[in-house]
Amino acid sequence: MRAVWKGAVTFGLVNVPVKLYSATEDHDVSLHQVHDADGGRIRYQRVCEIDGEIVPYQHIDKAYDDGDRTVIITDEDLKSLPAERSREIEVVEFVPTDQIDPIMFDRSYYLEPDSASNKAYVLLREALESTDRTAVVRMALRQKTRLAALRVFGDVLMVQTLLWSDEVRKANFPALDEPAKITSKELDLSKQLIESLSNDFEPEQFVDEYQQELRTLIQAKLEQGDALDTAATFGEQPEEEGGEVIDLMEALRQSIAAKRGGGADAASKASSTKSSSSASGKSSSTSSSTAKKSAAKASSAKSGSTDEKPAAKRRTTKKAG
Repeated sequence: MRAVWKGAVTFGLVNVPVKLYSATEDHDVSLHQVHDADGGRIRYQRVCEIDGEIVPYQHIDKAYDDGDRTVIITDEDLKSLPAERSREIEVVEFVPTDQIDPIMFDRSYYLEPDSASNKAYVLLREALESTDRTAVVRMALRQKTRLAALRVFGDVLMVQTLLWSDEVRKANFPALDEPAKITSKELDLSKQLIESLSNDFEPEQFVDEYQQELRTLIQAKLEQGDALDTAATFGEQPEEEGGEVIDLMEALRQSIAAKRGGGADAASKASSTKSSSSASGKSSSTSSSTAKKSAAKASSAKSGSTDEKPAAKRRTTKKAG
């Protein structure tokens, strides 16, 4: 890894020299645009609207336009700002870790000790961990003043830049203003479903399936060309259809049954429970009716014929019906 920033964490009179490294990276396959007619690469050029010339990056500056005037801001101007020149990660305050909502987090960076002794670094790490606190810090990074959270991550210190409060949108959805009646049974079933899906989070168990499939597609096209049969590569994919509209309670029951039974078969079985019960009830009713008719017929036969077999035999017939 290459350090993107060097400076020091400061709180009170304590100074902890550190190097900053990006903690995350993008794993997406890099694609570029081409002309669909001939496959020619599409490139974007930076053209000056005054002289029509293509301008290289080294000759591009930034500017601010207030409508009447334009002020050009060079890289040297930006580097001269006091905040940009600062090499400090200044601790503003220490707050309970759970008070920083995850929605505030932006980018993550590792901090590496940058001195002959790592004692001050380890001391800060141990102090944060033992008090369950996170340091709210200010720093300048990539030509911006940043608010950030300095916290413990494993055995290293991590800085996570934070969004400013006015960068987080308010959630205002009129649909949530409508009252919704939740029954105790629905809540109990929801809790059961949550419990059945509860586990310890192990991020390495999850993969980006889309990127894996994209790489498979690229490799197949490299080997087979544009005549690639995607169905043969990935198998026939059934079209997704909208789910059947069922009531909430039934959906919860089916979900729990599927989890306990280990799959869709259990859900299907749960789904047919009502109809099976209904069919069973009808069958029992039919059997009972048949038995009654048999008994009536037997009684009639007994009174109308003296040659009939003993009643015990008829009782057997009745029991079988």
